[in-house]
Order: sequence, then C-alpha cells, then structure tokens
Amino acid sequence: MLTAVLIGLQSCEKTEPKQEVPSVGYPWDIPQTKPNRPLSKAMERLYDNYLAPRPQDNELFSAFKYTHLKGFDYSDGDGTVSRRDPSKIIKEKGKYYVWYTKRDTEVPPVGFSNAHLSTDVIPSTDWDLSDIWYATSEDGLNWEEQGVAIKRPEKPLMGWRSVTTTDILKWKGKYYLYYQAFMEASGTNGDHCPVATAYSDSPDGPWIPANKVIIENGEAGTWDQYSIHDPYPLVYKGKIYVYYKAAYGDKPEYLVGNGLAIADNPLGPFKKHPLNPLFNSGHETALFPFKEGIAALVTRDGNENNTIQYASDGVNFDIASVTSFLPFAAGSYVPDAFNSNGDGRGITWGLSHFTNVGERGKKHSILARFDCDLSLDLNDPGMKETRLYLDSEIYFSRTLSKKQKERIFKN
Repeated sequence: MLTAVLIGLQSCEKTEPKQEVPSVGYPWDIPQTKPNRPLSKAMERLYDNYLAPRPQDNELFSAFKYTHLKGFDYSDGDGTVSRRDPSKIIKEKGKYYVWYTKRDTEVPPVGFSNAHLSTDVIPSTDWDLSDIWYATSEDGLNWEEQGVAIKRPEKPLMGWRSVTTTDILKWKGKYYLYYQAFMEASGTNGDHCPVATAYSDSPDGPWIPANKVIIENGEAGTWDQYSIHDPYPLVYKGKIYVYYKAAYGDKPEYLVGNGLAIADNPLGPFKKHPLNPLFNSGHETALFPFKEGIAALVTRDGNENNTIQYASDGVNFDIASVTSFLPFAAGSYVPDAFNSNGDGRGITWGLSHFTNVGERGKKHSILARFDCDLSLDLNDPGMKETRLYLDSEIYFSRTLSKKQKERIFKN
C-alpha cells in the first residue's frame, strides 16, 4: 500500500519539460522571421513582441531629437510665464495649429505642497491660474501666438480656478477641445478635477463651453475616483476614443495608469472601457493611429516607462520598443487622427514641454519641438540610432543628494 501511495505522489509531482537542444547554432545572418527552432525566452520575445528583430527595422522604434521654437516669450525667465502640455497638432487652412496651457501670473508658483499659500493671483503650481491659448505655424518651428482659446470662466463655473491640458478633436466639421477644469488650487486636496469640453465651427474659435462634466470621475474606491487628466481624443472604428490618465494610490506608493472612454457623440455620454486601466505606466497619454490599431508613447512612471506600445485593437497594448529621451507631454502632428480608416501612418514630429526650466524660485515650462521616425512613410536611419552619446555633464547633473552622500560616508 505504501509503495502505491509513493508512486502516486511521484506521478503528481510537477516536472519541468525538458527544453529541446538545438542541433545547430543560431544563424549568423539574423532571420527576419521567427526561425523554426528552439529559442530562449529573450529570442522568443525578439520575434513575438517586436515588429522586427532589429530596432533599426522596427517601425515603432525611434530616437528623438529636440529643437528650440521661435515666437514664444517667457518674460526673461522670471517664472511668471509658462507654456506646457501641448495638444496634438492639426493642419487647417495651410497652417499648423496647437493649443496649450499658458500661465501668465504676477509671481511664480509657491509649489504643490504650499497650496495653502496660493491666492486669486498667486498660483500654487505651474498649471494653476492658467488659460488655454493657441498658436499657428507654417513650418512647425516658427510659431505665432494667436491668443486665448478658452479663458477661465467666472466662479463657480467649471474651470474657474484653471483650465489646462487640452487636446483637439475634429468631428463632422466641428472642433472640440477637451481639457481639465479645476475648481480649486492644485495641491489643496490633491490634483483633482473633471474633464470639460468646448466646441467651435473654426479652429480659431470662438469656443463655446459645454458647461458640464464630459467624462465622470470613477466611483468611490476605484482607480480614477479623484481625477481624469490629459484627455486625448482620437477617432477609431467610427467612434470617439478619449484616452486619459489617473494617478491612484497614496504617495509615495501611488501608480499612474491610463484608461479609455468611448462615445458616439463628442459631448457624450462616454462609457469607460471595462478593462481600464489599459496601461500600467506612463505619465502622459500620447497616442496615434498605426496600421489597424493604436500606438502610444509611454513616458515616465511605472515599470514600462520609456517604451512605445501598440494595440491592434486600441485596447490591449504590448511593448513594441524600448527607447530613451521620449518627449514629455507629447503633442504630435497626427494627420490621420480623425480618419478612422484602419490604416494609420504614424508620426514624425510634434511639440512637447520641458518643465524644469529656470533658476530655483523661477521654474517654469517651455514648449519645444521633437522629431522622430515612427512613420510607415519615412525612412530616416538617423532616427533609428540606438546608442545615445551625451555630454558627460548631463550625467553628472544627476548627482547624489546630501542624504545619499551622508549614507555613503557613514559606511
């Protein structure tokens, strides 16, 4: 009896299958399609996860290059003027259009943790007491600021404290700006706000606020209960897809994820996708149609930061490439953002922001241009370099803190 039991137990033990040993070595000339031979997990990923085994051949891999813009004044860097969070760029009437958050205040911000010191004229954060402005350009480098697109309304209307982080949708001949509408200074109770919208018959306005919440915060206890940030609309499969960001959990253990809300009408109702959050990383949502699906630049925050991801269904995203120096808050020029034709061509340039500009006490944000090759219609080997050579002082600028140095000296 005991022998039978032992035999039975042994038969139930989980044994790892033996991995087949290749009879010949992996080829010198890298196969462009997955070879019919046993492969390590890393080599399996090379063919299963990426569009090509070499990044130079991967249409969703790119390096990024940056250029200063002309046409924007920043009050000699005194911290009172800031421009950030550019929208995606569209081309209308032979000109490029971009919308962005502009703060023009009497003094620089006092800081998120000092929000209790903010007033009606003293901003708490770089995006507090802001309006949405827009600019146009003929070449994407030289810009002419046109003025306010959406001004903060009178209290207590939505956005009376600040209107920020906008993006553009074109739908059936009309234009819609989605944006964050703050009713309190950022930092007062976190960074909480709903999504609002305004619409117009022209990219030059005038813009008519809908004066209602377009995408509701989540129910109590859910990941997006407090804020829905960075609304990013695309037209996909004949519907309006608005991707958005939410930070959830308590600091410093919080996570940042991105979700999706879908509607048949720009003013809603929007229905959130049941699989939200769709991304486990990424501080801003910057997406574009690519082939039959959607691609995304995933910058900062989370295990999968500094990746470019792709979902053939616009929902289930996988890492398509790993890169560096991704643009922050990228607003790409996306010619087919509103076509919904299942043949996305990708992107080659856009605007982003740098948020740590200026001396201490005068920090502000500036807009800049980025260029890349994430396009099926461009072949620029100079944008496919995987080695990034930077001046040594860039590395040394990331020096140890005082506390870290004290820890080392104690040892």
